Amino acid sequence: MDDDRALPAPRPIDTGLKGACPRCGEKTVFAGFARFADTCPACGLRFSEFNVGDGPAAFLTLIIGTIVVALAITVELSFTPPWWVHVLLWVPLTLAGVMASLRLAKGWLLALEYRNAAREGRIEP
Repeated sequence: MDDDRALPAPRPIDTGLKGACPRCGEKTVFAGFARFADTCPACGLRFSEFNVGDGPAAFLTLIIGTIVVALAITVELSFTPPWWVHVLLWVPLTLAGVMASLRLAKGWLLALEYRNAAREGRIEP
């Protein structure tokens, strides 16, 4: 960078889509498919201090599960296929939907925690 001005923080959705660090914007958030790196090598932000937890997987399972159940009911009422057709359709679709959107959701929540300075609650003496 030619001048000393700070880069604007990337949008939270960019952290999920591109793996952009919520502080510097470098693509350093993920060390694996959906596993966070410990720190950003570009700016030193410690991703291990953030607690995204199982929230993204739980939300995605509920959201995608609702969509899949609605589609399954529609298929059942329209075509009345045997039960194994439902298994072949909806189990892989649910797994693929959750896995495909897990990285996006985890990155988005990490960026929102960073942006809002969210931390665990503490009792002050």
